[in-house]
Amino acid sequence: MSEGIMQADKPDTVVGGETDLFSKFDDLIAMRQGLLDGGITDPFSLVMEKVLSPTRAICNGRDTILLGTYNYMGMTFDPDVVDAGKQALADFGTGTTGSRVLNGTYQGHKECEDALKEFYGMDHAMVFSTGYQANLGIISTLAGKGDYIVLDIDSHASIWDGCKLGDAEIVPFKHNDIEAMEKRLKRIPEGAGKLVILEGVYSMLGDVAPLKEMVRIAKENGAMVLVDEAHSMGFIGDNGRGVVEDAGVEDDVDFIIGTFSKSVGTVGGFCVSNHPKFEIMRLVCRPYVFTASLPPSVVATAEASIRKLMHGSEKRAHLWENSKRLHAGLKALGFQLGTDTPQSAIVAVIMPDLTQGATMWEALLHEGLYVNLARPPATPANMTLLRCSLCAEHSEEEVETILGMFERAGKMVGII
Repeated sequence: MSEGIMQADKPDTVVGGETDLFSKFDDLIAMRQGLLDGGITDPFSLVMEKVLSPTRAICNGRDTILLGTYNYMGMTFDPDVVDAGKQALADFGTGTTGSRVLNGTYQGHKECEDALKEFYGMDHAMVFSTGYQANLGIISTLAGKGDYIVLDIDSHASIWDGCKLGDAEIVPFKHNDIEAMEKRLKRIPEGAGKLVILEGVYSMLGDVAPLKEMVRIAKENGAMVLVDEAHSMGFIGDNGRGVVEDAGVEDDVDFIIGTFSKSVGTVGGFCVSNHPKFEIMRLVCRPYVFTASLPPSVVATAEASIRKLMHGSEKRAHLWENSKRLHAGLKALGFQLGTDTPQSAIVAVIMPDLTQGATMWEALLHEGLYVNLARPPATPANMTLLRCSLCAEHSEEEVETILGMFERAGKMVGII
């Protein structure tokens, strides 16, 4: 599953009368140690010593191009966004020290929610402390015991965890398979509560869901629909509202979940909705009620960024050009990619296996390029991927430089 559950199902062992709760991870420990013993830098412990811009950082003492962040629209160093955070830090301090339902709602939280309502053209917006919590909270609160959740098998870990927390019946279907989704919906008992959960862009391969058909089928079968737009907000759709907008189903979707840690360039999560009863979620959603709210500086940067994204058409167009250029270039070099055509800002390069994937990752790092190494079980079909996440701030010249790095590393490792 996409960014799915990372722990193994191996049972714990008993050593000297004491249960070793870590034994279930022995295979993962051995895999990691095997990579390190082979002389490969730990790909999951990279430290960025200094961040220079949305596209460059100092890693291991070297100026490195960043192609493995979710900073799609390059908002992390936008001067207006940074200034908004500085002002809020000076005016309101470092944190709220409280929940949103107690002392944790500042003016900035309401203004951020107002910006989200304006951005999406929705009546309600609810900000969470992380994107993970947004899925965890909304899903577990909406669908409980006796309800049914129909979801794509490649759904993000936060979606699966939200399903588990709510104790609903979970009915997965094959990735992006419209017919399979419909069959499962039709098997649900008459009168049961039904929630269909989809993602606009799936984060591992960067492929897009056929939302137009799926939303129509969900509604025909009496289900509510939630779409996670974490990896599409900001640049897909004429106004950057995501695949929901691009597919023309904004009025048919009940809930849109998103995050501030991608295109918005900070941290936090949200849900927007037009449902007339939505505001009750503030009192019944445990991951919202029982956690501290975001610091004032964070919601200030989020609001400033969201309002700038409303006018980001030029940046969106440039990001699409970057995606097309990188996808075409890697394909021409002979790399196997996750999608036949560019569908998002994610370009996934499929590796033969984990060892060669880690070797290729390290070779790229030595070239001065950082990408994500993604491995099973977080990836679909047990694939090892080098996941490239483009940014609107990458120049045309940087993309050409990246292609040269991939060519040299790929030939050295023997993948092309």
